[in-house]
Amino acid sequence: MIAIVKYNAGNTASVKNALDRLGCICKITGDRDEIISADKVIFPGVGEASSAMKYLRKENLHTLIPALKQPVLGICLGLQLMCKSSEEGDTECLGIFDTKVKLFPPAAIVPHMGWNNLEDIKSSLFRGIKSEHDFYFVHSYYAELCPETIAVCSYITPFAAAINKNNFYATQFHPEKSASTGERVLKNFLEL
Repeated sequence: MIAIVKYNAGNTASVKNALDRLGCICKITGDRDEIISADKVIFPGVGEASSAMKYLRKENLHTLIPALKQPVLGICLGLQLMCKSSEEGDTECLGIFDTKVKLFPPAAIVPHMGWNNLEDIKSSLFRGIKSEHDFYFVHSYYAELCPETIAVCSYITPFAAAINKNNFYATQFHPEKSASTGERVLKNFLEL
């Protein structure tokens, strides 16, 4: 079973629909036991970092998620919350990835919304993906490049489009909204 973490941030239904199309058994849940016992965990999100972290702390999920041993995939806000901190609400995050999340410069057109391709792609998460393939992004904040970066996107500045450390993977783009290319990323994650 794939657990999709429910934590008061949007986009869980879109992720479930994408996994349903792939024939996966999945469940949207905030139940600690179901998350711990899942084969894999997806930590999606659309929303605001400080309120999302408040909810995670209230439900004691802020200690559970970094302690998970199975493959975990963060998506969009999920990636940002897995970082050390976010400028959004001056928020201390989960600290899985030792990088900061910053607001795009004021002169930029924000949010970064639409299709963009990736550079410097590494990791089995991107098996079968080429740099000319596009992914769908919608975000105003970005994770700085770090040693765990496995794909880079450039919008105003280069940023971490995907990160990996041990069993934790995360993408700033939305694979569930990125057509067949995103579906390939989800399949690759499910095959880890």
